[in-house]
Amino acid sequence: MRSKLFVPGARPELFAKAYASAADAISFDLEDSVPAESKAVARTQVAGFLSARTHGDRGKLAIVRTNAPDSTHFDADLAACLDAGADLINLPKIESAPALRDAVARLEALESQRGLARTAGLLVNIESPRALRHAAAIAAAHPRVAGLQVGLGDLFETAGIARSAANVHAVLFQVRMAAAENGAFACDGAFPAIADEAGFRAEARLARELGYIGKSCIHPRQIAWCHEVFTITPAEIEHARRVVAAARHASSAGHGAFQVDGHMIDPPFLRRAQALLAAAGESAA
Repeated sequence: MRSKLFVPGARPELFAKAYASAADAISFDLEDSVPAESKAVARTQVAGFLSARTHGDRGKLAIVRTNAPDSTHFDADLAACLDAGADLINLPKIESAPALRDAVARLEALESQRGLARTAGLLVNIESPRALRHAAAIAAAHPRVAGLQVGLGDLFETAGIARSAANVHAVLFQVRMAAAENGAFACDGAFPAIADEAGFRAEARLARELGYIGKSCIHPRQIAWCHEVFTITPAEIEHARRVVAAARHASSAGHGAFQVDGHMIDPPFLRRAQALLAAAGESAA
């Protein structure tokens, strides 16, 4: 999921265009981009569009962002996610492990009522100071948490924090460590300056350096920028192949550590090379 394109749930004329884009995932939004009087219609439109997907359409990841669990819309949003067959449910405004578990209980109650097995995983937004402080506990709160997503706009704007590289790094690092502690992925949030390619790329490169799998997009033009930053390069793949091959020789010689390209390699570096090859669709055996 190098790129995740946001689409307002109240803009059905954009659904097919978004799905036809090069984005790896489409995130249908029922929260901030939808006015209160349009929320019921938006969830019906999103569920209808996703339910009508053909088998061939399902290679693109479908994500639905619900309204906050403490809103009057949340349970209906969850029901729409089940109707839509969403791959991931994006939960906003989660600030603690108990809040996450309560949201999961409501989701699973709906699944039970409908006779459904466990359906979508959860992508949980970290977008408040309290959520940031509890990020690791939130990630560990339930096995359905697949990933954490950073919401820098909510974190910075309400607190009067400048979106400088140092401040962005501080938040991204903390969320990535919280996700890594619990085997979840981390996804970077949206960059608000739609035409600022340099700014978008700078944040995306920082996120990739910190191990994020991708970044959110709010305009189709940002998709290509995302892919250029987050796509694994041929040089990275070739280095990983050399690491894995050298590990085989080292193992047969009874060595736990060895050198590749002048660098010492031991189990953590080998695991990273194996993970990179797996992400590139290659066998790392």
